[in-house]
Amino acid sequence: MKILWMTSLRPIGASKENDRIQNIFLNSILNINKNIKFSFTQFEDKGVKNYIKKKKINSFFINIKKNKLPKDKKYSNKLMLCNALKQYLDNDFNYLVYSTADIFIPSNLFDTLGNIKYLKNKKEFCALVYPNILNKNGIINSTTKPHFGIDIFIFKLKKKSIFKIIEAIKHWDQYDWGINDNFYVSLCELLNIPIYNVYKKISIIKFENDFKTIKENRNWQISSWNQNKKYFLNFLVKNKLSKMYANGSYYFLLLKILRITDLNLKLLLVYFRFYLFFPIRIIWKIFK
Repeated sequence: MKILWMTSLRPIGASKENDRIQNIFLNSILNINKNIKFSFTQFEDKGVKNYIKKKKINSFFINIKKNKLPKDKKYSNKLMLCNALKQYLDNDFNYLVYSTADIFIPSNLFDTLGNIKYLKNKKEFCALVYPNILNKNGIINSTTKPHFGIDIFIFKLKKKSIFKIIEAIKHWDQYDWGINDNFYVSLCELLNIPIYNVYKKISIIKFENDFKTIKENRNWQISSWNQNKKYFLNFLVKNKLSKMYANGSYYFLLLKILRITDLNLKLLLVYFRFYLFFPIRIIWKIFK
């Protein structure tokens, strides 16, 4: 089993809290007793290359200069994916993982996936965990509290599917924050592969980042998301996928990843709590 783990790190030294979170993230993966190689794509992020070298992390490392991005953009998840897909093709990997760098991964992740009966004979699939357990200011929120964000996608893919992705994303752009989870869920439909939410088998802890220090406030996130939505709609139209992946928000995404066999009492409660106020939010949007 060979695993390519795609991610990107925030600048080292800009925030002690973000440094701590990223260190927890990397150490949790290094504790997994599997053949894992990282795919790091950075955008002139200060201190990251030396940090990776110091930790002796087995990785591909590509640095893209910010002047290669549109004005005032900080990073691109599309460019990260492009690099990882090429690395996947050039090597004999079995799994491609995308994740953010602010989560804690249990060391038995792949052993647990290997013991799930309905995954054993699947030649291709996508596994994800929703929802995460949110750690905010050192406090663990309720494990059944729904929130927005899927922070890990585990793909088992043949090279034929990789070529299909490469062709499809010629019609996609993405910069800065937002739309990643929408994109990866839609990718499963494009590839015609099943999605499994392994929430009842695996717990992922999500840490609240220090956004203030790195100047990523809520207004910046909303602006970034809206711009990426336009790019994403172009991708959906060109690849004949439903625009609801962009327009339906998480109400649509959670239905797309819903499988009766993935449910337990906790996940059922998550869905109930998430959709409970759906009619009220629709009315509020209409009046707004």
